[in-house]
Amino acid sequence: MIVSCGEALVDVFTVDGVEKAVVGGGPLNVAIAAARLGVPSAFVGGVSTDAHGQAIWAHLEANDVDLDAAARFDAPTARAIVEHTPKLSFRFEGAGTADTLLDSVDLSALGAGSSADHIVHGGTLGMFRGPTAEALAQLVEGHDGIVSLDPNIRPKIIDDRDDWLHFHDRWVAHTNIYKGSDEDLEWIWPGRSPESCAEELLANGMTVVLITRGSEGLSVLTADGEATSTAPAVQVVDTVGAGDTIVAAILASLWDAGVRDRDQLGAVSLSDWERYGQRAVVAAGITCSRQGADPPRRVELGELWPD
Repeated sequence: MIVSCGEALVDVFTVDGVEKAVVGGGPLNVAIAAARLGVPSAFVGGVSTDAHGQAIWAHLEANDVDLDAAARFDAPTARAIVEHTPKLSFRFEGAGTADTLLDSVDLSALGAGSSADHIVHGGTLGMFRGPTAEALAQLVEGHDGIVSLDPNIRPKIIDDRDDWLHFHDRWVAHTNIYKGSDEDLEWIWPGRSPESCAEELLANGMTVVLITRGSEGLSVLTADGEATSTAPAVQVVDTVGAGDTIVAAILASLWDAGVRDRDQLGAVSLSDWERYGQRAVVAAGITCSRQGADPPRRVELGELWPD
């Protein structure tokens, strides 16, 4: 299945004087989006036993995400707090939270069969925070199957750039599918174009690099060339979860096509990448047209994704 690893948290907003918590976290969003697109999906991460953690667990279960390799901890849920008064501000409450406490991962909990058949995905906060960072780095270092990474940079939460780069480099050495926005790539490799970054990744053994460009769409770069997909025009309500939807749609497309190992991934044609990329940007457009990280179900893609 598609195994998405990392943090689950809540985004906290105040609406009409009432605090509202919305379930989130990049890897959690990917797990839910993949499940909604009709492929087997699992979430691996630490989830709190507090009220927010209960809501997170219930949300994953309601979306048919496998939780057999996830863990519960008697520690608080991380909170990303957005305040609009007296001015727009952001703060993150994440010290000692449940998402950081995962100290090992056992994919055999996900059932019979070879763990190498799983597509393992990660990134965002789980890649570099607490014991979870080491556990996930060791997971990908020992995984014989396809690995996907979306660094999904959160500069205000990264206190130690060198420590972040340490874990990023460990992931990259074992990653086959790398997704980054143009802003992500600029933060990681300052002063370089996204294309230059992608060329270096491909030269060093990456199979495919996905570059998201917001309203300008998606570029998929491989050793065979580049496939581009144009983002549809939509009335944007909220961009939260758009990048996660793109990742999920790409991974789900590969799963649907029977791509299970690195050799099969390398054999995917540019025309297929263009088709997968178009599905991904349309799916992300639907997410952007709705409040919060609310990715579409497969049926909403219509002819782009027939059963």
